This record gives sequence, C-alpha cells and structure tokens, in this order.
Amino acid sequence: MIRLICVGKIKDKNLNALIEDYVTKIRRYHKLEIVEVKDEPITDNETAVLEKEGERVLSKISDDEYVILLDLHGKMIDSVSLAEKIDRLFISHSKICFVIGGSLGLSDKLRKRADEKLKLSDLTFLHQMSRLIILEQIYRCFKILNHETYHK
Repeated sequence: MIRLICVGKIKDKNLNALIEDYVTKIRRYHKLEIVEVKDEPITDNETAVLEKEGERVLSKISDDEYVILLDLHGKMIDSVSLAEKIDRLFISHSKICFVIGGSLGLSDKLRKRADEKLKLSDLTFLHQMSRLIILEQIYRCFKILNHETYHK
C-alpha cells in the first residue's frame, strides 16, 4: 500500500479534481490511501504549530511503514530512480508512506521518524500543489515499472 499523509485539506475544486484523477489512475496499479490531518492556524509560535501538526501526522503512521518526507532539505532524484526505489521498497515493506507537511514545514520529531527525505524541486510550491506533483510522480513510477508509455 502507498499512503500519502497530508497536513490540511485541498480547498480549490479544480486542484482537487486533478488530484482525484491521479488517485483513480494510481489505483489501477496499486492500493492508495490519502490521509488528511488538520492544519493549525499560524501563530507567532511556529514551533508549537509544527509540533501539533507533526503529532497529528505521527499518530497516523504505523511502525512498519517506510516513511518518505517531502522536504525542502531532502535529496532530489529523477522519476526513474523513484520508480526503482518504490519497486525495491515493496520487497521489504508492505507500506510506503509519503508525508507532506503544512505551510510551515515539518516538525523535528517527524523528521526523526522519517526513513528518507525527498525534495521535489529547487522551486518552492504551495504544499497543496505538492500533493498533485507527488501523485503524478507515483503514477509515472507505475507506468515506468510496467514498461508503459507515458508522456515526457
């Protein structure tokens, strides 16, 4: 199973429609679950906000999951490498969990729980856009692994 844990909800109906399209496409290949946790109102105490959101995310992660944080300080890889990584991970793990933090980022405790950190790009995206981007990449991975054509 692939799980995507996200802080916050998608409010834009057009973005949500694109996300749902990729969810449908991915589910033709593999079981996928998206879990949303409540985001905190931003206050002057950003550390407290991160900690609360981080605890909510951590409460949704099981011990047997391989956790990949989408993080500005993570490692960048290409789509073929991500496909190969997912293929290898499913040999030793039944669940792969991608995590997208809130608008302020990720808590230290959540960073420590992560097995790996990936960076989507050197560009900065809204965390809501990150959901669409990682889902597109997961779909691309399955197309690569199944030797199927997909636009480049």
